[in-house]
Amino acid sequence: MPGSPNAVLQAAEESVNEKMASYPKELKYTRQHEWLKLDGKTATVGITDFAQNALGDIVFVELPKIGTEIQKDKPFGTVESVKSVSEIYAPISGKITAVNGELIAAPEKVNQDAHAAWMIRVDVKDSAEANGLLSAEAYEKFVAEEKEH
Repeated sequence: MPGSPNAVLQAAEESVNEKMASYPKELKYTRQHEWLKLDGKTATVGITDFAQNALGDIVFVELPKIGTEIQKDKPFGTVESVKSVSEIYAPISGKITAVNGELIAAPEKVNQDAHAAWMIRVDVKDSAEANGLLSAEAYEKFVAEEKEH
């Protein structure tokens, strides 16, 4: 029965399970809400689903030029939404080898699928820097705790 308490509870559980699955296990995460996919000496970086949700409708993405050196934990770009402008922090150090130019013309792609809408690709200086990042499970726990405060 659609309006029954059990149906409502089941829908809520499905929503929670959907959100839990929204952090791909193969990615690493930062406490500033960036994600990193490491493939050998190449890293792909973007912002998390939690971040895009908190920002609201994204209207502009500012990314650095190819060849720019970035440093772990330092800002490398900004995301502007209807609510605010937020810096994007590097989860790893290295040299930018690619920038997702699609986001310049269509920044809303980050809202549509934050984990598919990568921002930069980096030639990594030291892949050991990724060891301090959060797993999907640890990030989910971090986000849950952050929501409580």
